[in-house]
Amino acid sequence: MNNNNENYLMSHWQSRTLILSSLSLLPLAAVQGAGFIDDSSLKLQLRNVYFNENFRDEHGLSAKAARSAKSERTEWAQGFLLDYQSGFTPGTLGVGVDALGLLGVRLDSGKGRSGTGLLPVHDDGRAAGEFASAGATAKVRLAKTTLKYGTLLPKTPVLVYNDARLLPQTYQGTQLTSTDIDGLSLTGGYLQRFKLRDSTDSVGLVPDGYSGGQSGDFRYGGAEYKWSKSLRLSYFHGELENFYRQDFVGLQHDLALGRGTLTSDLRYFRSADSGAAFDGKIDNRMLSGQLTYAIAGHSLGGGYQRLSGDAGLPYISGATVYSFSNAGIGKFIEEGEKTWMLGYGYNFAGLGLPGLTFSSRYLSGNGGKSRTRVDEWERDSELAYVLQQGSFKGLGVKLRNYVYRSDYARGRDSNRLYITYDIALW
Repeated sequence: MNNNNENYLMSHWQSRTLILSSLSLLPLAAVQGAGFIDDSSLKLQLRNVYFNENFRDEHGLSAKAARSAKSERTEWAQGFLLDYQSGFTPGTLGVGVDALGLLGVRLDSGKGRSGTGLLPVHDDGRAAGEFASAGATAKVRLAKTTLKYGTLLPKTPVLVYNDARLLPQTYQGTQLTSTDIDGLSLTGGYLQRFKLRDSTDSVGLVPDGYSGGQSGDFRYGGAEYKWSKSLRLSYFHGELENFYRQDFVGLQHDLALGRGTLTSDLRYFRSADSGAAFDGKIDNRMLSGQLTYAIAGHSLGGGYQRLSGDAGLPYISGATVYSFSNAGIGKFIEEGEKTWMLGYGYNFAGLGLPGLTFSSRYLSGNGGKSRTRVDEWERDSELAYVLQQGSFKGLGVKLRNYVYRSDYARGRDSNRLYITYDIALW
């Protein structure tokens, strides 16, 4: 065993021991101090999702696969997310516990229509009637630094958990966050297992698209710094053991321009293979930028993204990519791909309809390489409304339409309806 592994095992054992020993004091601390209970919250989120997707061609399929390929995927499901977050016990070192319960229930599906990502699919091709999982997280706080161990929902440029279907993707590991220095936010973590958004199986971490038998742990860390009211800088590093390592640098700037605000967002990824390189050679750079002008409820944006080097942008299987091009269907991150993006959004509050919003965007990628040359485009539209008052305040309805075409993958037309409602139990 090398020194790095020995150091990790020691620090991991120490952090786990610290949390577990702190948890043994919770019953006494909860009685002695009100913070653990008084600052706690319990929320139930209801998600009702209808998902319909029609395939328009057989690009990317062999003749044999095309004969058995589905022409559509259509499912309807109900999700329940129970989220408990305790406060911290009083004193210099505060301890607490979070818990997350997830349940998905099939409302409509079929053997020929499954595979939308809402529900697990059995070996016979039929969707599960229901699936459930639960996770707990122990936490320790010192000043403005918090250490967590257990179920995590990481959200950093090098790893963003996926929450675009019925239930969220979850991870198991340790994460440290600190905001002790004004304007500076520090994050570090070590993840060992994860569950896909439509699965109850806890498995090892692998890159998206990898079909081998190996897996690795994921280390990440970085900082976000608010230089001024208008300028924000960030740097993150992540490494999936024996697969790839990745560095990210970001810059965001707001400029008052006329009666509106012009926001500049620049992102740069540098990725390379790591260790045994189980998924092959990676030597990739991705530079992307976007300008968005917001005025009187309108927002108009445009951007450009370019990948260079060997392989596409690597990321954890099932995760969301921290990219402007992470669209509803495509991701536009193939080797050598160049992508133009245009977007428009409007908030109807200015017309006396608060809670109603509309957005649409168009992406066109070309020049990339996968199995063949990559040329693809996608058009996404979303209409959303959230009730602002009354007994059902917070009830949200969202309708999404995606149209995707490509020379190397199957074209798709997708319609998705989301109905969500949060209930604060305390």
